[in-house]
Amino acid sequence: QVQLAESGGGLVQAGGSLTLSCAASGRTFSNYRLAWFRQAPGKEREFVAQITRTGAATYYADSVKGRFTISRDNAKNTVALQMISLKPEDTAVYYCAATVSLGLRIGVGDYNYWGQGTQVTVSS
Repeated sequence: QVQLAESGGGLVQAGGSLTLSCAASGRTFSNYRLAWFRQAPGKEREFVAQITRTGAATYYADSVKGRFTISRDNAKNTVALQMISLKPEDTAVYYCAATVSLGLRIGVGDYNYWGQGTQVTVSS
């Protein structure tokens, strides 16, 4: 099993940047594909980005491609989401998630483990 805890959320102006971090417990961190999801008020949770177990490949939702970067450090059991050129529509609670499944996984149901979320608010 793995336990996840996000940090780094906050309030930022449009056009600004923010980096989220997610710390994981457990000795098998490198066995998991990791992802970031987000959920805005009144909307369903949506996929943002995924990174493979070694970090060799990453995938992004079209809405964040070119602005967000996902990365991981298997030695430190952390995964990060660097966000630049933030827009008000990026406002949401951001969650990190882990799955043992292989392949690109963008569904909420594909992930076994979730953090508690961190709020990101982008003001216009």
